[in-house]
Order: sequence, then C-alpha cells, then structure tokens
Amino acid sequence: MHPVLDDLITLLNLERIEDNIFRGESRDIGSAQVFGGQVLGQALSAAQHTVDGRVAHSLHAYFLRRGDMEAPIVYEVDRARDGGSFSNRRVVAIQHGRPILNLAASFQSPEQGVEHQARMPEVPGPGDCRDILETESDQLQKMPEKMRRHMADKRAFEIRPVLQDSRSGMPQKNVWLRTVDTLPATLALHQNLLAYASDYELLSVSTLPHDLPFGKGAVIMASLDHALWFHRPVHIDEWLLYSMDSPNASGARGLARGQFFNQGGELIASTAQEGLVRVVTGAASKRSDPKLQD
Repeated sequence: MHPVLDDLITLLNLERIEDNIFRGESRDIGSAQVFGGQVLGQALSAAQHTVDGRVAHSLHAYFLRRGDMEAPIVYEVDRARDGGSFSNRRVVAIQHGRPILNLAASFQSPEQGVEHQARMPEVPGPGDCRDILETESDQLQKMPEKMRRHMADKRAFEIRPVLQDSRSGMPQKNVWLRTVDTLPATLALHQNLLAYASDYELLSVSTLPHDLPFGKGAVIMASLDHALWFHRPVHIDEWLLYSMDSPNASGARGLARGQFFNQGGELIASTAQEGLVRVVTGAASKRSDPKLQD
C-alpha cells in the first residue's frame, strides 16, 4: 500500500488504553493546528471500537479548541445507548486536560426500507478532469510552504476539481476524489476516511462569491461544527464526486453543504458545516483570533 495512505490508516486506527478510552497522534499537513478532518475521523473510529454488528449512519460534532500537533489526543467514549436497532455514542477528544471536540455518533443494524435520493450533478467525469496541482496552481501558491509540500508529496487522496467559470462567483464546487491506493474491504475504515476527507475545502465554498484578500492574511477561517450522514456503503478507493454548495453566509459565519456520489450516480453520504469566516483589517489581521486559542 502507498506509504502515506498506510500512515493515515494507522493514524485513524487509534491505541486502546481502556475499554472506552483511546489515544491518537497527529500529522502536520502544514496548517497552524491539527486538521479538523483528522479529529473527526479519529473520534468516529473511537466510537466504532465500542460498537459490534452495527454501522455508523450519522455523526454530529462541535470543534471547541484548536488541536496541538505536538501532543497526543485522548478520546473518551460514553456508551450512551444500545437499543434494539440503534446504538448511540458520545465522544470527547481531550488535549492538555481540556476538550477540543465533542462528537455524537449513531449506529444502526443493517435493514431495508423505502429509497429515493437527490440527482447527481451533470459534470465531467474524473477521466476528463486534471489533478488539483495542475488546475489550481495559483491558489496553491497562496498556501504556506509546508501545506504546499503536503499537497504535492504527501497526499493520501487524489483530488481532481471540476473546472467552472471563475467569474461566475457561484457558491458551489465539484471535486472528484479517491484514495491513492486500494483499501481493505472494511466499511468502518472507508467511513473513517470519508469523515477525514469531508473536511477538505468545504468551508471555503462559502467564500466563493466574495473577493476576500486571503493572500494578505486578512481572513480568519475555522470550522465550528460538522455533520455527516452515511446513506449507502462507502468505497473511498473508487472515485467519488464531492458536490458542495453554500446556501448562506452571515454574522461572520459561512454555511456549506456537501454530497458524495459514486460514479454510478448513487448518493453515498451528505455533510454540512458551519464555520467562522471573519474579515479583519489593519493591525487586527496580524493577531491570532482569541476564539481559536481558547
């Protein structure tokens, strides 16, 4: 298996300390704090370790503090309920004695029922799209050097954006993605990796209608919460279309939604996230945001 993907799988698997307590490490992807998708994937993994015979169908999380990449993260699981068909788990991610994320996840015994779904957008397939390093080189140049190196050399996912007219200003984006190598056919693993990937680029869609001065360090963005629903079995080592849009931005917050479709047009999962999108000017743009520190 590709070494970067293998490392990510190890990262999400966690070390079991007690029946309901787990420990995870972090990887530096070039950001100022632990990548939110990593904490989501690890928290879901911790919950999965306490459930047998049931499949995760939803999670809801709040990001409380930025994660420290130099310290381990401890995950405490509360086995809130095991009913006839559903199990619920509450997970708290802790660093330095304080929670950095709260997550609730629900699991269901597999069963059949009525079905309908949203229609997949009509966009070019992955074979007709180019890698993100080719199509968004100007945006990548605005990233910190460590993050650019990660995108170029240390990616666990192939990412191929669907090109759209940059002048449209529409708050929507479509991206094809899959892991860089095939995976074991373990549903929990594929769900963990989808949770990880669901935090890629989602909040940034809420900024597309606005000419924000990212290159000048005058925009503060941070995820506040995240929800994810699994509708059908995930195969994240096959191409998935991540179709994102933003129905609203107001109050220094942006709301973004996403849908994952496979190449057959099946809706695999849906996600939503609200985040801080704060435009600051002058000396304020040079100060770190206190909400993200505490």
